Amino acid sequence: MSDTDPRVIIVTGGSRGIGRAAALRFAEDNPKIIIVHYDPDDSCSNETLNILASMGVEAESHKVDVSSFEAVGALFKDILSRYKKIDVLVNNAGITRDTLLMRMSEDDWDTVIRVNLKSVFNCTRAIVRPMIKQRKGCIVNISSVVGQIGNPGQANYSASKAGILGFTKTIAREVAARGVTVNAVAPGFIDTEMTAVLSEKVKENLRLNIPLGRMGKPEDIAEAVYWLCSEAANYITGQVIHVNGGMYM
Repeated sequence: MSDTDPRVIIVTGGSRGIGRAAALRFAEDNPKIIIVHYDPDDSCSNETLNILASMGVEAESHKVDVSSFEAVGALFKDILSRYKKIDVLVNNAGITRDTLLMRMSEDDWDTVIRVNLKSVFNCTRAIVRPMIKQRKGCIVNISSVVGQIGNPGQANYSASKAGILGFTKTIAREVAARGVTVNAVAPGFIDTEMTAVLSEKVKENLRLNIPLGRMGKPEDIAEAVYWLCSEAANYITGQVIHVNGGMYM
């Protein structure tokens, strides 16, 4: 394939929230987009595909457990066999199982670590060799502000997001000589389904700790992700871009 061929972009957790916003931002360049999700049904992913179709974008969706090394390997092998390349990987899949450590079960810990952190290993491991071979590619991992500052009741989530930061910097060093960039975006509190379950009182207390005075939007994160995968950022790797309204500086 030539450099003029449309980019092939994979977004995990891409059916809604930050993942959907990222997919829609990339869609403006008319790439081929692969959405990976693990929703109970396909309603959200189908809605995302319909929006992408209305924008004239070739897109597909796959329900895959990204915490499974075998399932991820099979999916990426299939994508590479059909498209011959993958230009962008956005590791966005994530879940929460919040509770104080004294009440946290082993399953609460293991499940969050597998979905949030092991999935980043699985997907990056599946694509790193092809990207090295094609001597170009962009990987963006979605971390979180709580991976830097911590948050009561989120020991598992905070640990998984902090782990992403160390992983990002290490892989960036491993592949930089081959023209592949690896960066992370660390959102603050973003208005998505994950935060929709919070009470208005909790949300108001959060806003009081955000200098810009509001929760972020998925599109705020999508812009940072898109920029890191653009020509404007081709000399940036191993970095963490904080998009949090100033709550962590």
